[in-house]
Amino acid sequence: MTTLVAPGTPSSNWAYSEDIPGSRCGPDDGPGWPRSYAFLQEEEIWRELRFLAKPQSTQFDTAKGWRADSVNFQPSPTTKTQDRYVVKQLEINGKLWTLSGVFDGHLGDVTVDHVSNHLPIIVGEFLQKAFDSDPSRLSDPVFISDCFSRSIIAFDEAIAGDVLDLFGGIEGLSSYTDRQIREIINDPKNYRKARLNMYGSTALVALVDDTHENLWVANVGDCQAILVSPKGSDDWDIQILTEAHNGDNEAEVERVRREHANEPECVIDRRVLGALHPFRSLGDTPFKQPPEFTRRILYNLLPGFHDTSPWEEFLVRNRTPPYISAQPEITHVLLNDIDPRLRSSSSPSLPRFLILSSDGFTDLCSTEGQQRIISDWAHSVISMQSMMDEDDSSVDRSNINNILPMSPTVSSFSQTSLSSSPTSSPSTPGYESRNMALRLLRRALGGDDQASVSRVLTLDMDVAWIDDTSIVVQTL
Repeated sequence: MTTLVAPGTPSSNWAYSEDIPGSRCGPDDGPGWPRSYAFLQEEEIWRELRFLAKPQSTQFDTAKGWRADSVNFQPSPTTKTQDRYVVKQLEINGKLWTLSGVFDGHLGDVTVDHVSNHLPIIVGEFLQKAFDSDPSRLSDPVFISDCFSRSIIAFDEAIAGDVLDLFGGIEGLSSYTDRQIREIINDPKNYRKARLNMYGSTALVALVDDTHENLWVANVGDCQAILVSPKGSDDWDIQILTEAHNGDNEAEVERVRREHANEPECVIDRRVLGALHPFRSLGDTPFKQPPEFTRRILYNLLPGFHDTSPWEEFLVRNRTPPYISAQPEITHVLLNDIDPRLRSSSSPSLPRFLILSSDGFTDLCSTEGQQRIISDWAHSVISMQSMMDEDDSSVDRSNINNILPMSPTVSSFSQTSLSSSPTSSPSTPGYESRNMALRLLRRALGGDDQASVSRVLTLDMDVAWIDDTSIVVQTL
């Protein structure tokens, strides 16, 4: 990590645990508080943010201002981020739909890499097959919601199914010795498929049709989608489109308890089987298949487990799987159906934003409040009008490119799926960012408070002091 210090600035400043936003950093973390950090000047802050978050932009339609800006952020140099995002276009019968998403991996990054790379492909295939069988169905939002849901469930079922098919299903495992299982699953052509079952990932995926009339959001886990719409000329309507599928959601806890009514240990301390905080996810096969899947297949994967006791702690409670669901919550929004309360004939039109974020962003907003942070950010974005004349009525202010042009150093491209680990480079520019997602991250870290932002970027600590944070901001 770089520690850039302006001339005349003390080389060390001191931070306390309560100075760090989010819930990862407590007074008992680390060898002691206060801990040192480097105070950064404005140009240095933007340079370091670019080092760590690797902002990217995707232009869907320059004339209409439909684009998506993205970041993936973890400032700790010893921690590899397990968040991923994807922004791309799907070609359905020659027409371009947009797909964007964020994914929060846990236990490891093998499954989250698989999900971010291959789930968009499966969604596209399901939509194309739906068109091939009945072209008229793609104009039915209810059908698309169902197709979207089925594609995600099928994708998840294939993670365990591809391995179980090698043995004739879960029942077929009894016909194989451990040695035979080891030989099969550690064969290079099967090994990666088997490893996918050891880890898990949440998924939040947004889909916009080729006519830009409909938005669908599919949520599995505790990432969050937020629709930000202009309300008059000086206010914003901030609508959360998703619910968190984790132990903090009482409805999710009660759902699992209801499905496993005679199992008091199906949820312990608001964790599934006392182990996992997300109640819906992709992968996490030990929570979806009987214990013999884990004991016969995963235990035989090389290099093997030195200690299986952490697995056994929750496997002994696994009596009637599945306990984790891959059923997505689908939200449909008609993009042309604007709430009359959000219309204002006296004010020019402004962009509408869709924010997709992992729970790291929610965590960063917990101190100030998400509504305030997003509202301040939206005002800040709209105030960036260096490339236009506010008094020129001919300029379309609903086009984000007229207000916040893409950085001249960032190229337009049709699709991206990035998950870079934080690294630093002295060649990264230090000017103020035009990337909407990076500006939102900066606001959540402290905004104009240089000391607050500097603490998060340069804290001297051996473990991660904030959660991984991925953000995609898309204009609609």
